[in-house]
Amino acid sequence: MTTAMPNALPTMPLIDDELEVLSSLVPLDAQRIIELGCGAAHLARSLLARYPACTVTALEVDERQHAKNLAAPQERLTFLAAGAQAIPAADASFDLALMLKSLHHVPQPLMARALGEAARVLRPGGHLYVSEPVYAGPFNELIRLFNDEGTVRAAAQSAVDEVLLDGAWEQLAQRRFDMPVQFRDFADFEQRMMRPTFADHAIDDQKLATVRRAFEPHCTNGGAHFLRPMHVRLLRRRA
Repeated sequence: MTTAMPNALPTMPLIDDELEVLSSLVPLDAQRIIELGCGAAHLARSLLARYPACTVTALEVDERQHAKNLAAPQERLTFLAAGAQAIPAADASFDLALMLKSLHHVPQPLMARALGEAARVLRPGGHLYVSEPVYAGPFNELIRLFNDEGTVRAAAQSAVDEVLLDGAWEQLAQRRFDMPVQFRDFADFEQRMMRPTFADHAIDDQKLATVRRAFEPHCTNGGAHFLRPMHVRLLRRRA
């Protein structure tokens, strides 16, 4: 008989494509979708390829990433330079809003306003899908050496909790799972995680060396492989 370690973390489902989670929770046929903080819009592009009757409006505040998005147009995908706290769209104009690892990037004083804006642009009965990384695990411990998001991630969850109290939203479901994250080597990790276009993490030689030392034990001949624990909350806009 195997005895579980008293402090062992529960095993989470491994999800490589978050579209699997989204499609299991929300009907995606012929949906008018808005993504708030789209980044490179990987999920949006995949969704439109799989669900050709959908449309996506994707917002991004990072000017450099927005320019890259515009340079790679896709049918039924519209890119706008805007933040979640001020959505340039009419009331009740969407069926589904997505926030994929983006709510904690909204300035903390504006998180409640961003969720209010999501409520405004969703039709009654529309869904808000909030997916946030969990502040735990080896990958998080590596990231926090140069970008400690403990405060903002907790604030994001608190903001969702608070809007559930005002009657505009009801929570339909929660999901927890692990997503694999891979890097070819430390140079790949440095470029993607330490020097993003949307933030300056003040990387100096000392900090770079510290992170490199923490990263190296995770390296194999096939690169470095991590699991990122995720927490999804699905809300529905009340009438």
